[in-house]
Amino acid sequence: MRRIYFPAILIFITGTAYAQQTAVDSSKSVVIGEVKVEGNHRTHTGIILREMAVKSGDTLDIRSLPEKLEIDRRKIVNTNLFVTVDLLPTINEDSVRTDIRVVVKERWYFIALPVFQLADRNFNEWWYERKRDLRRTTYGVYLSYGNVTGRADKLRFLAEFGFIPKFEIAYSMPYIDKAKKTGITVGTSYSINKSTAFRTWRDKLDYLSSEDVNRRRSVTYVTLTRRNKYYTFHSADLRYSYASISDTIAYLNPNYLLNSRTAQRFFQLTYTFSYDKRDNVQYALLGESIGLQLSKIGLLPADDINQIYFYGSYRKYLSLGKNWYFNTGVRARLSLPKKQPYLQTVGLGYRNDLVRGYELYVVDGQDYGLIKNELKYRLFSFRKHFSFIPVKQFNTIPMAAYINTFADAGYVKNSYPEFSNTQLGNSLLYGAGAGLDVVTFYNILARFNLTFNAKGEQRFFFNVSREF
Repeated sequence: MRRIYFPAILIFITGTAYAQQTAVDSSKSVVIGEVKVEGNHRTHTGIILREMAVKSGDTLDIRSLPEKLEIDRRKIVNTNLFVTVDLLPTINEDSVRTDIRVVVKERWYFIALPVFQLADRNFNEWWYERKRDLRRTTYGVYLSYGNVTGRADKLRFLAEFGFIPKFEIAYSMPYIDKAKKTGITVGTSYSINKSTAFRTWRDKLDYLSSEDVNRRRSVTYVTLTRRNKYYTFHSADLRYSYASISDTIAYLNPNYLLNSRTAQRFFQLTYTFSYDKRDNVQYALLGESIGLQLSKIGLLPADDINQIYFYGSYRKYLSLGKNWYFNTGVRARLSLPKKQPYLQTVGLGYRNDLVRGYELYVVDGQDYGLIKNELKYRLFSFRKHFSFIPVKQFNTIPMAAYINTFADAGYVKNSYPEFSNTQLGNSLLYGAGAGLDVVTFYNILARFNLTFNAKGEQRFFFNVSREF
């Protein structure tokens, strides 16, 4: 999947007579000539060059050039604009400098997909807990128009029907200034629920099923982003949220919005800092990432909630050699005050914040900590070109597979355990297991895991995710 050719460097190292034609001087340095970008029919060249530390006119140690080009290649890959990226050094006609050819194959940027997915937190909850009930599905259409103007911007539209009707539209532009450092995203969403999880009881979601609408939610937001350096990101997100619930939900769980309220309105301001130096943001093997987030929920005296939380994460990815890789990471969340609406109480069990082995549980609480460790071995990794496929955005297919073992541990602090009758809150959670990861076309990742947890439960879990 990763090929970088260095003919000038190889000629120098072998010491053949052709060495006099390379861009290498007696001090073992190389002078960078022109940086040429090829294959970017829509993407502006500046968007690609923005990711590169290697610039025309640089004088670099010949031994460091392969590593520097590989780092730049990874940064271009992480824009998610291209199927393949190759950086190819070539000798300039003056035989003094070395040019860099940046050869990219653009993705198919307009995606129109039918939506058919589960309404539950994950496939495993639907399979084991909801008895594979096909009524608990959503269907509709997802439209994504990436790279609209060639500046890595994206327009998204989602219309879902079925178990949880939802409508969302958003537009993001990563760079709105000449320095290509400041970006903006605006969006709005609206959803309604008939069947609603009105509480967590004994670490499982309790649903109220009805033919009437039991919950409505709408969110409108604007996010400003700032990227001063290659790997450092800042963002400020301002949003207005509105939620309303039926009298039945308020009666069954008076703490859903606190004090038996049936409506909740508030402004929220969130600052996020991230440092992301991973080789691939979709499936990392090398590098590290740091995330910090501080959010104030309720900015005005008229807002129906007054809450603050802090979230932090760190993850490190290492190569152990001979196709072996290891990664470890920690995450934590703290929030105040401790008495919170059920709708804003976040513990372990959502998204990827969970101890593997507990996929079927939701452990509510105001604070939590989580540590995850993984050791994996790469079985194979290749990139295959199928010339008989006429559409170039789809005729190069990457494929990689990894076997892995993992061990996780977590702890959720629940200051009001009586609200959910939790059995897992305020106790150590740990799980472990082994599995197979398959990474393929357009960031599709399939995971097959066999796990066990501290409760003595053993399960097979399957999950598919993708990022367009």
